[in-house]
Amino acid sequence: MDMQKIVSTSIIILIGLLFSASRAHAALSVFACEPEWAALVQELGGDKVSVFAATTALQDPHQIQARPSLIAKIRSADLVACTGAELEIGWLPLLLRQAGNDKVQPGKPGNFAAAEFVTMLDVPTRLDRSEGDVHPYGSPHIQTDPRTIARVAEALAKRLVDINRGNADFYAQRQQDFAQRWQQALKRWDQQAAPLRGVPIVVQHRSWSYLESWLGLVEVTPLEPKPGIPPSSTYLAEVLTKLREHPAKCVIYGAYEDAKASEWLSHQAAVTPVQLAFTVGGTDGAKDLFGFYDDTVARLLKACK
Repeated sequence: MDMQKIVSTSIIILIGLLFSASRAHAALSVFACEPEWAALVQELGGDKVSVFAATTALQDPHQIQARPSLIAKIRSADLVACTGAELEIGWLPLLLRQAGNDKVQPGKPGNFAAAEFVTMLDVPTRLDRSEGDVHPYGSPHIQTDPRTIARVAEALAKRLVDINRGNADFYAQRQQDFAQRWQQALKRWDQQAAPLRGVPIVVQHRSWSYLESWLGLVEVTPLEPKPGIPPSSTYLAEVLTKLREHPAKCVIYGAYEDAKASEWLSHQAAVTPVQLAFTVGGTDGAKDLFGFYDDTVARLLKACK
């Protein structure tokens, strides 16, 4: 081989190595369906990830339009991180089909569904349209319990390593640091929220099962007869009768929900309405994952204790 070929081959090899190195250390492009997963990816990925949140805390995650801008974001994503359990069934599959990004399709390493790593609550024993908007795999609102975040974080850190092994040590260190801080925060929240155990509550929409499980809150009744079905006057009369027999301390609703139903109940039954962030960004105090649960516990203690 003459000198010119040797030089040419060396240049090609060098370019390949430089390209591989730059890919290994480039920021991953992450499409997060909900704010909680955007926040968690940021905690675990630091400056090695570039995160886009498809929704905000003031939007109902069930009701999102498959806009062209969202398709474009998924088209360039290395990872799609969502809740799963059919929470996004009305819009995410369409985005994935339209984007044509093979590496983030279901079953591929670039597609992460948090619900797969959590024990689901409220799994229906039968599926029937007459039962309202029932989720076949159980309630997908897993983010209202911080214990689920710890489980998801471990799985998500492993997934980041799988698709970006060049930064494996970085992700492992970030996950270890997050896990330590999270466990400390969990102890603090459990201690602060101890007075809430056994407190009777009303929920505007049946989406708080994980919060109730975590804090030991006791749901007396929902303000909806069935998920997603508006209450009739007859049903509301039944709610008031039930509350006379079993009084509740407060009625809970999420930041994205209209407060009218909770305010009505407050006037009718002297039950304190309390708006909870539901996810990161839902209130002024819920600016990140830690703030989200700090704010949730503080609001519940103020209104429901």
